[in-house]
Amino acid sequence: MKRRDFLKSSLALTTVAAVNTTPSASAADPSPARAREFYELRQYRLRRGPMGARFDEFFRDVAVPAWNRAGVTPVGVFDVAVGADMPAKYVLLPYASLDAMTAAQAKFAADPAVRDAAFTNLPATDPAYVRKESSLMIAFPSLPRLELPAQTATKQPRIFELRTYESHSKAANVKKVGMFDNGEIAIFRRTGLTPVFFGETLVGPRLPNLIYLLTFPDMAAREKSWDTFRADPEWKQLSATPGLTDPEIVTNISNVVLKPTAYSQI
Repeated sequence: MKRRDFLKSSLALTTVAAVNTTPSASAADPSPARAREFYELRQYRLRRGPMGARFDEFFRDVAVPAWNRAGVTPVGVFDVAVGADMPAKYVLLPYASLDAMTAAQAKFAADPAVRDAAFTNLPATDPAYVRKESSLMIAFPSLPRLELPAQTATKQPRIFELRTYESHSKAANVKKVGMFDNGEIAIFRRTGLTPVFFGETLVGPRLPNLIYLLTFPDMAAREKSWDTFRADPEWKQLSATPGLTDPEIVTNISNVVLKPTAYSQI
């Protein structure tokens, strides 16, 4: 089975599960205006030393412009500010569809600037990075497209929080997606937890899971917003709903705080 056909089969199974488990109006809306993006999230693990500067030089001068030429925009590139895996870089690539993803990857690989770059052709004795992990997600029905932070255009200070929710089964995972779609994201917005994207993971490690990215002006704003969220009466009621409590549908939550590189487009 071709990779694209496999991904489409995975998406079909996800859609069936969502329809059977979370009967939200947005999930059933087939209009083009509600078309859901796909997100590829890459984690590059590095060694301390020249790897970081070499990575930044390649992505700033070669990779990000090449992705843009291939139709992928905006491209997010982030450093780890607070997290277990350091040093590391995170790269976020949004795609309009699976076909757009495969076409963009082919264009990127064939781009002369990428193909001929020293970074692309480093030997095994001096690799560009230690390891790369990747997850492919489909956007939530209620947040079908990535939302750029207001601070991005003016390059104002901002941080991001990347959170992963793992579940014990696909049914539990779909319930958590529905919980976000049908109330929790709205509470997030109201309490200062500003979303960039929410994605249901189709391919990647620690499945089944969902991943989302929030943005804040700084760490103090992050702490204040989370405190407001935890104290919110509507959240307390929603989180206590039988069948939707964390012990029933979430087995692990992990998070990492990121800061954008100077050349990040997010």
